[in-house]
Amino acid sequence: MRWSLISLDRIAVSAIFNGPLNSIVRPDASEVRIFPVIELRKLLREEITQVWNIDRSEVIEKFYHLQDGVLMLRPKHVDVLGWPPGEADKYTPILLDCFDRGGWFCGAFDDTLLIGAVVLESRFIGTRRDQLQLKFLHVSRAYRNRGLGAQLFEGAMATARERGAHRLYISATPSENTINFYVRLGCTVAKEPDPDLFELEPEDIHLEFEILTTQGSGKG
Repeated sequence: MRWSLISLDRIAVSAIFNGPLNSIVRPDASEVRIFPVIELRKLLREEITQVWNIDRSEVIEKFYHLQDGVLMLRPKHVDVLGWPPGEADKYTPILLDCFDRGGWFCGAFDDTLLIGAVVLESRFIGTRRDQLQLKFLHVSRAYRNRGLGAQLFEGAMATARERGAHRLYISATPSENTINFYVRLGCTVAKEPDPDLFELEPEDIHLEFEILTTQGSGKG
């Protein structure tokens, strides 16, 4: 574990990736805050199965749906305990295929524990073939609302721009927190949902992000 030491008599600058806060007392009795350092780096192929160790759990009270093209909330209580049964077996081969054809995989690590990950598809989609899909973005429950999700998103966006994409395409779970996260970043409802992705996830909210004209910011 690597640690970042920040004295209490100074203003802490940055530290948006702070993990759980701990403290120690120096010999001179001055208290020091200790923050785990979160490392962001590309994932290796053999590390991809670790994404299923990310704590996906959350309590959802509201879900979005589209009504005449407008996002509308409706109450629905769901206690998500983790990944659905069979999820890893179904989607691990899909992620490995994505990696093998040039997909971009980035992970966030607290020491050796993968606590967040983002995947950018390499195949262009859309009528103009100018979109890349944000295939996967999850952050463990204990590390949410600290800006880590936004940093992972921005990394994927920058990579998509480097690869010549004009837009990101996101097929997002319609939970309130998930959609609010993407909207804060500047995503909007897709004008032309991808037919294949919509058929695959018709209950998702299909979003897009204009890479060349908008660079949203937010926390997740």
